Amino acid sequence: MKTAKILIIRFSSIGDIVLTTPVIRIAKTQIKNAEVHLVTKKGFVSVVGANPYLDKIHAYEDDLKGLIGQLKRENYTHIIDLHNNLRSLKIKRSLTAPNASFKKLNVEKWLAVNFKQIHKLPNVHIVERYLETLNSFSVSNDNKGLDYFIPEEELVAKASLPETHHNGFVAWVIGGSYATKMLPNEKIVETLRNVTKPIVLLGGPEDAENGKLIASKIGKTVFNACGKFSINESASLVQQADKVLSNDTGLMHVAAAFGKPILSFWGNTIPEFGMYPYMPKNPERSTIMQVEDLRCRPCSKLGFKKCPKKHFYCMNLLEKDKIVEWINAQ
Repeated sequence: MKTAKILIIRFSSIGDIVLTTPVIRIAKTQIKNAEVHLVTKKGFVSVVGANPYLDKIHAYEDDLKGLIGQLKRENYTHIIDLHNNLRSLKIKRSLTAPNASFKKLNVEKWLAVNFKQIHKLPNVHIVERYLETLNSFSVSNDNKGLDYFIPEEELVAKASLPETHHNGFVAWVIGGSYATKMLPNEKIVETLRNVTKPIVLLGGPEDAENGKLIASKIGKTVFNACGKFSINESASLVQQADKVLSNDTGLMHVAAAFGKPILSFWGNTIPEFGMYPYMPKNPERSTIMQVEDLRCRPCSKLGFKKCPKKHFYCMNLLEKDKIVEWINAQ
């Protein structure tokens, strides 16, 4: 007999959904006989489609009224809102079950962006704040970190990569949701000219041209995988990588789920927002690279198409030699 039927709400995006996986796992494994459902946007269902801790996934596209009607028939006992926006509010009001919502810290982030009052942000990872939504249950953080499960049919064989990459490679995630969160092509090329290890460039279709440009300037040691693989296939390449370099973006969290050594680059956003790689058992595997004490950071909690100050110091001043040293270290 089910003692709790729980709906977790997180519509998007890749990284944010991966960050919800400890809540999903702990709800399923620590709440006796719990049935756990997730509602997310249709485009992100594949990110959690193989998650064994989910009993059902509800895909949202454009019809919120239809989705609410579908959810009403489930008779949930609890709602965990990890998105906390207008859509999730409408769902909670329509279903009327007891609910708990994730606190976004919008005021604290606004103070950090506009007045650089970073000390107002709590020194707590967003996963820990997500887990607070389960406080009404007798659960605790299992410290197992993030989960990512890849369907067998989307596992990428190393044999499908260039022969130069069969004995290992370093993955470099070059994409990002905003330009001011992305290391410039010039910095990547400058770095890779001093690296001999095989590199796989990762990103979506929107990053394919940048990947092509970078690879063309380096040669056969660089394989441009941007736009050539699905999100799960890209995750498979992350899983097989020896190390991962990444901007503050979704595949960074996928790398954390696999416990990879990660070098992450921080431009207009800052780790203090609480979304740095979450690896509670092996925090030493995460290396943060940022320009400390830059007066214009953070300039946004999300990002811009171009640097508002026009100098883009937050990325341009990152030291190439330190990136090279990290890649080449055993």
